[in-house]
Amino acid sequence: MLRVLVTGASGMLGGAVATTLADRGDRVRVLQRRPSALAGVDEHRGDIGDPAAVRAAVDGVDAVVHLAAKVSMTGRWPDFQRTNIDGTAHLLDAARAAGVTRFVQVSSPSVAHHGTGLVGVGADPADPDRARGDYARSKAAAELLALAADAPDFAVLALRPHLVWGPGDTQLVARIVQRARAGRLALVGAGTALIDTTYVSNAAEAIVAGLDRAAEPDVHGQAFVVTNGEPRTVAELVGRICAAAGARPPRLRVPVAAATAGGTAVQRLWPALGRADEPPMTRFLAEQLSTAHWFDQRRTRAALRWSPRVSLAEGFTRLAADYRSSPE
Repeated sequence: MLRVLVTGASGMLGGAVATTLADRGDRVRVLQRRPSALAGVDEHRGDIGDPAAVRAAVDGVDAVVHLAAKVSMTGRWPDFQRTNIDGTAHLLDAARAAGVTRFVQVSSPSVAHHGTGLVGVGADPADPDRARGDYARSKAAAELLALAADAPDFAVLALRPHLVWGPGDTQLVARIVQRARAGRLALVGAGTALIDTTYVSNAAEAIVAGLDRAAEPDVHGQAFVVTNGEPRTVAELVGRICAAAGARPPRLRVPVAAATAGGTAVQRLWPALGRADEPPMTRFLAEQLSTAHWFDQRRTRAALRWSPRVSLAEGFTRLAADYRSSPE
C-alpha cells in the first residue's frame, strides 16, 4: 500500500488516477482548488502555486503524481509560469523535503511539438524554446525541472498522455459536440492527418504503472509518450465523437492557411478583449488539426509493462452509452 498525493484530481484524468489508486487499496490524498467529488480520498483544497499548501499536502506521503496545470490555448504568460513551472518547482522541493521517493510528472507530447508532423516518433526531448504556445512552453520547462530532480533516492519520470478522452470529458469531447450541435464545427483541411488519442482509463492505468515502475533503472529520469496506439484520421475521430453524442458530423472545411492565419489573429485578439473562454481557433490548434502526430509505443509498453485494455472501438461504445444515459 502506497500513500500517494495526486494533484489536479478535479480533472477527468486526475480523478481517474486517484480512483484507480484508491480502488487497489492505496491511501490517496488529493490537492486541487475545486472539490474533487471523489470517494475514499483525503481531500486537500489549495493552489499548487502556494508553497505552504503544497508542503501541507505532501506531508506524510510516499509518492506524488502531479497532474495540476493551467491548460488553455490563450492566457497570460505569468499565469502559466506560476501554475505550470513555479507550481512544479514548489512540489518538487516539498516532496524531496518530505522524504517522497517517487514522483510522476504528467506532461504532454506538445512539449516536443515544433509545428510539423510527428510520425511514429517516441518521446523526443522537451524543448521550451521551440514548443508552440505558452501552455506547451510552460509544460516543457516543468518537465525539464522534474527530470533534472531525478536522483537515486528520488525517482522521477515524465509521462505524456496524448489527447485523453472519455465519458465526462469537458475538454475535447464536449467542445466538439457543442460546436457540432450549433452547426459551427469544421475540419481544418481535408481532415486526413493521422493522430493518436488515449482513452481515459488507459491513460490512468499507464500513470499508475509508471508510479509502480518509477524506481527501475530504465524508467526513472525518462520521458514516455502514452497513447492507445491506434492512430486515426482527424475526420474519423471527430465523426465518431459526433456519432456517439447523436450530433451531425462536420460538413464545413476550412483551408489550412486560412485556419492558421485566423487562429493567429484570434489568439492575439482574445486577451485584448478580456475573454476568459477558449477561442474557436488558434495557430496551435490549426497545426494540431492539420498535421500528423502519432507515436511509437513499443518503448513505453516495455518499460511500464503496460498496454491499453480499452480499444478505441470500445471507448466510443462507452461514450455513446454515457450520452444515452445522460441526455442534455
